[in-house]
Amino acid sequence: MGNKYFGTDGIRGTVNQGNITGEKFFKFGLAAGTYFKNLKKSKQIAIIAKDTRLSGYTLEPALVSGLVSGGMHVFTLGPLPTNGLAMLTKSMKANMGIMITASHNPYYDNGLKLFGPDGMKLSDEIEKKIEKLIDAKNTKQLTNPKLLGRVKRLEDANEKYMKILRKNFPKNFTLRGTKIVLDCANGAGYKAAPKLLKELGAKVISLGVKPNGLNINEKCGSTYPSKICSAVKKFRADVGISLDGDADRIIMCDEKGKIIDGDQIIAMLASRWKSKKLLRGGVIGTQMSNFMLEAYLKDKKIKFFRSKVGDRYVKERMKKLNFNLGGEQSGHIILGKFATTGDGLMVALEVLFSLRKGKRASKLLNVFRPLPQILENVAVKDKNIINRTKCKNAIKKAKRLMSHQGEGRILVRKSGTEPKIRIMAESNNKYLMVECIKIIKRAIK
Repeated sequence: MGNKYFGTDGIRGTVNQGNITGEKFFKFGLAAGTYFKNLKKSKQIAIIAKDTRLSGYTLEPALVSGLVSGGMHVFTLGPLPTNGLAMLTKSMKANMGIMITASHNPYYDNGLKLFGPDGMKLSDEIEKKIEKLIDAKNTKQLTNPKLLGRVKRLEDANEKYMKILRKNFPKNFTLRGTKIVLDCANGAGYKAAPKLLKELGAKVISLGVKPNGLNINEKCGSTYPSKICSAVKKFRADVGISLDGDADRIIMCDEKGKIIDGDQIIAMLASRWKSKKLLRGGVIGTQMSNFMLEAYLKDKKIKFFRSKVGDRYVKERMKKLNFNLGGEQSGHIILGKFATTGDGLMVALEVLFSLRKGKRASKLLNVFRPLPQILENVAVKDKNIINRTKCKNAIKKAKRLMSHQGEGRILVRKSGTEPKIRIMAESNNKYLMVECIKIIKRAIK
């Protein structure tokens, strides 16, 4: 049985509907605060960051109110990348961290991601315990009036985050002479990303750095990589970098304007880290990772395992196997040496560090030839439709057709972040992929 409130990456939905209301966020804050307060730290601290959505102004006060009512002291950090929140949760020795975001979703959605004192996203087990507290009577969780928490705003969270990032690289690391197109999706990275790259000496053409509360991810960011591709060619830049709304994922393009997805970045880093004896264990991908990434790593004698979709599942398996590199095709990449969750800016720095000394992105980042994929997202009212007999039979039929005709695979899953069914086909036979997807779509609609 799945979680009631939490999906693959926190809680997410449409603002002022269902779970994304001020009333619910009060309960989320009170329940999460109660759970982590029971860790019996001497000082009860929660920190909150957010992306740039207008709805953050309504949801953050409700969340703060819930935490304070439960006896938590709260620091609000303002707009900050998700991994910045994770890093500061750990460095500030807080009980917990909460990121108010709907990641790559449109402005009308919002949600939250929870982090424990170790800066890690929560396990399914802990999420279930918090869900029980959400549904419990609030009166037992409300603290004595004398023990109410206090609230303070920290103005230098982005500076603290950038300082941590810079510590991971040599002091003489410079991007002088490098021209970069950077798209911040009008999201959480709009302050830190361009500032840090400029401080390192790069010439930066910034896109998506004028958030107005409604334009986050709007035809920009990692879900619209064509924007950086066009700009790179226009400005003759060396590389393009595209972040998503909470800056935890990255898609890039080379100097020719060719898109570089998460799989290619992971392949490059794995190969480089192995040669430098920095790779520990191997690489964790997901069910969505391209088959040729697996084949490439096998050829390089690098271990590769798949997890469920979602960077927290990637991180959980990395931790279990003691691996220090993993991620998703969508650009959630976890550098276990540095981070507990995806961080687009950190990955960008690691790639740029590899590109120094005049190396071309087209040579470094086009590591393998991917097996053609088609991904279709089908909007549905009820994601459980894929469990119905008609849909199950259609999926079986498509898989039989794929296996009978040649090499390839079909993956059908519920989105953990949106009301959609995701259908992925992978094969050298484009006609076969299209036919298989059609079979499944007819059963869903």
